[in-house]
Parts: sequence; structure tokens; C-alpha cells
Amino acid sequence: MKEKIDLFTIGFTKKTAREFFEILEKAGVKRIIDTRLNNVSQLAGFTKKSDLAYFLKKIANIDYIHILDLAPTKDILDEYKKKKGDWETYEQNFLQLIADRKIETKISPEQIDDACLLCSEAKPHNCHRRLVAQYLNKKWGNINICHL
Repeated sequence: MKEKIDLFTIGFTKKTAREFFEILEKAGVKRIIDTRLNNVSQLAGFTKKSDLAYFLKKIANIDYIHILDLAPTKDILDEYKKKKGDWETYEQNFLQLIADRKIETKISPEQIDDACLLCSEAKPHNCHRRLVAQYLNKKWGNINICHL
């Protein structure tokens, strides 16, 4: 096991398929970890679950896994998105959720090394993928986080 774990994060919105796959390839990503609650919607475009797994393997030889324990619940997501809740409340609720789920026991350092957490938000600032990466770093203390 490496001393430092490299963990990337990426959102697919505001990126073309070409940009998305080239960014992943250039970074040396070995595995996408899908952290979305809903990854089968038509709105997901080229990142729809079955299509994405195929494209990742075919285009860049990147593995794909979907880990629902890293996604927010529908209630937490709806409160923030549909009811226009504030980020601080969302962040507190989500951090409590992943702590309750003990996500650090559901994923291994080996799984996340050279992996990339995927969600839809274009930037990591108001996104749960950043919270997952920071939470795991707090638990394990050896993660180099890079937002693509």
C-alpha cells in the first residue's frame, strides 16, 4: 500500500464527453466510484450507469463501481435541491449520514487509490463528493485529494 492515497473527484455537468474522458485519462484515474443517488436518469446523458461503465472501459480502460452508501438520501437531496435549502444544513445532514453509515468501513483505501468520485455538480464546492473525500481523509489521514 502506498503511503499517500491519490483520490480524485469530478462532476460531469458542463463538460463534453470528450473533455470528461480526456481529463480522467490524463489524471491517470484507474476507477470511477459513482456517488450519485440516481445514475439512470436520461438527464445523465453519457454518464448513465450502463453506458458510462462501457465508455470508461472502452475509451480509457477505467473500471466503474457505484457505491450508494456514498450518495445522499432522497430526503437530504430534495431538501437542498427542490426546496432550495441552504448548503450548511445539507452539509451537516450529509456528514451525519456518512458517519452513521460508517463509510470508512464500506470502502477500502485500496479501492479509492487512483480512483475518482463522480457526481453531477460541475464544481466541488457545494457537492457531496468533496465531503466524502474530506471525511475519508479525516478518518484515514493519508489522502491526497485532487478535484478535476
